[in-house]
Amino acid sequence: MIDFGNFECAIFDLDGTLIDSTGVWDRVDTEFLGKRGILVPDDYIQNIKLHNFETGARYTVERFLLNEKPEDIVREWFDMAIEEYAHHIQLKPYAKELLQGLKKRGIKLAIATSADRSLYEPCLKRHNIYDWFDNFTQTSETGRGKEFADVYELAAKRCNTDVSKCIVFEDILAAVKGAKSGGFYTAAVADEASEKDREQIIGLCDVFLHDYSHIVHDLIL
Repeated sequence: MIDFGNFECAIFDLDGTLIDSTGVWDRVDTEFLGKRGILVPDDYIQNIKLHNFETGARYTVERFLLNEKPEDIVREWFDMAIEEYAHHIQLKPYAKELLQGLKKRGIKLAIATSADRSLYEPCLKRHNIYDWFDNFTQTSETGRGKEFADVYELAAKRCNTDVSKCIVFEDILAAVKGAKSGGFYTAAVADEASEKDREQIIGLCDVFLHDYSHIVHDLIL
C-alpha cells in the first residue's frame, strides 16, 4: 500500500493519529463551553484541533465573545487534560508496531503537533516510545496552524530531509490540506472525530488508512 523505500522521514500528528485522545478533547470542549451555557458547534470541534493552547484560547474568546483572559482559559484546559494524558490515554492500535518497524528501516521519526509538550511528553514516555523520535515540532513554534504546511516543513528541516522524502500521517481534513499544500506525501488515518469529513479526506490524501494493521504487516515482510 505504501512503498516505504521512497521515504527517509515519517512525520506524525499526535491526537487522533498516534494517540487515541479524541474523546478526551471532546469532553474538555463540551465541559468547558457547557459551564458557560454554550452548546459545542460541530465546526468548533474541527477548528480548535488546528490550534495550540494559546491560539486556541484566543480563537475561543473571539468566537464566543467571552469576557475572559486567554491565559486563564489555557490554564483551565491544561488542568482538565493533564491527568488524562499522563495516566490514561492509549496509543492507537498498531501505532507502536508501526513506529518500531519504521525505526528498523532507518526511517527518521518526527512529531508535528498542536499539543503542548508538557501534555504529550508524559504520555509518550509512559508508552516507552518518546526516545524513538528524532524531533518534536509544535505549531506554537511556527506561528500558524496546521492548515498551513509550516509545522511539517520545520519538522522535515530538523530531520535534514527533503519534503519529497517525507510521509506525513494526519487525521483531520484541514491538516491533510496543510500537509498537501507543502508537497508532502500524506497518509490520512481514520478517526472518529473526522468521520464526517471522510470522503473529502479520501479524495485529497495520497493514501487512506482505516488503521495501521496492514502497513505494519507490509513493514515486517
